[in-house]
Amino acid sequence: MNTQFKKGVLELLVLLIVKEKDRYGYELVEAVSKIVDVNEGTIYPILKRLSNEGYFETYLEESKEGPVRKYYHITALGMKQSEVLLNEWTVFASSVNDFVKGSVKK
Repeated sequence: MNTQFKKGVLELLVLLIVKEKDRYGYELVEAVSKIVDVNEGTIYPILKRLSNEGYFETYLEESKEGPVRKYYHITALGMKQSEVLLNEWTVFASSVNDFVKGSVKK
C-alpha cells in the first residue's frame, strides 16, 4: 500500500482502536497491522504525539509475561478528535470513491 495513503489514516485508526478499549503499545501495533501493514517505529511516535496533544492518558500496569506495560486510554478530547477525523475521512473517502468510479466508467 502507498505510504502516503497510510500516513493519512493511521491517527484515525489508532484513536478508534483505543476508543474500543485501553491498549498497550505493542497490542496497538498488532491491531493496526491487521488493517494496514505498519511496524512499531511508525505507531509509537503517533502515540507520543496524541498523548502530548491530550487525546490519550497513560498508565502503567504489571504484566504476567514481561515488563510493566504502558496503557493508553482515550480522553474526552480524544473522543471528540476521533469523531472529527472519522467525519473527515468519511467525506474524503466517499468523494475519492465517487470520482474513481466515475473515471473507470469513462
